[in-house]
Amino acid sequence: MAVIYDRVALIGLGLIAGSMGLAMKRAGVTGEITGYARTEKTRETAARLGLVDRICDNAAEAAEGADLVVLCVPVGAMGAVAEEIGPVLKPGATVSDVGSVKQAVIDAMAPHLPEGVHFVPTHPMAGTEHSGPEAGFAELFDNRWCLVVPEEGTDPAAVDRLEDFWHALGANCERMDVEHHDLVCAVVSHIPHMIAYTMVGVADDFRRVSEQEVIKFSAAGFRDFTRIAASDPTMWRDVFLNNKTATLEILGRFTEELFALQRAIRTGDGDHLFDYFTHTRDIRRGIIEAGQDTDAPDFGRGPKR
Repeated sequence: MAVIYDRVALIGLGLIAGSMGLAMKRAGVTGEITGYARTEKTRETAARLGLVDRICDNAAEAAEGADLVVLCVPVGAMGAVAEEIGPVLKPGATVSDVGSVKQAVIDAMAPHLPEGVHFVPTHPMAGTEHSGPEAGFAELFDNRWCLVVPEEGTDPAAVDRLEDFWHALGANCERMDVEHHDLVCAVVSHIPHMIAYTMVGVADDFRRVSEQEVIKFSAAGFRDFTRIAASDPTMWRDVFLNNKTATLEILGRFTEELFALQRAIRTGDGDHLFDYFTHTRDIRRGIIEAGQDTDAPDFGRGPKR
């Protein structure tokens, strides 16, 4: 495949950036990949794993001369990084990010990016419960969706080029306006994580009474809650603090649904419960048919042979 960007800089070298580095090398779409992470340990790990071609001592050094700079840091750190790299950005370069919140990221980053630099926020809807550079793998984005959220007036050629880049990494792309993005992600990602964290917290309180039973008998649905709740705490703290409006709206709707189910259980309304569960099962089947999960037993997470 032809080179799309001569030099790509990855700021932050965790799961997403590590997977991007490996996917870029698999696709052959860049000449050089530079990278920077805040901790020396992460930088050393990324170098050892060959996630990037050149490790830098700071974000500005990594971004200088790059044709594409991608911020892969927690949402709360985006503004500070943008401020640091702004003065060294190459004219005509594209700056992007991989945060799961968009309005707060745009508000934090845009003031620090100079004229002549294209700002195209993105959000790859891919990940695992693991974090850090060692968690990365080249196939992470294959057949997953990358949401592209360009601001009005952004150079169409820059947006098209970035979409070509994500396609080369294996992803599908869809453009979305910022408000809709934050609402959609509250539904499909943010609230499910909040529910998982809450359920695990409730079970932990119960475990104090029942000793080790919650852990011992967790092979049922609870185990899948704990898988989601194992995600990076810094990232999710920043997500909820920076997507308050959409998160609170969907959380309110969730609470209404929960009250309706409580009422159905209390009054013995089996028809309501059956219809509700049938509808949600159909949604699960739709996810499988769309190729976004597997119908393998145990959701494909059984013992590895």
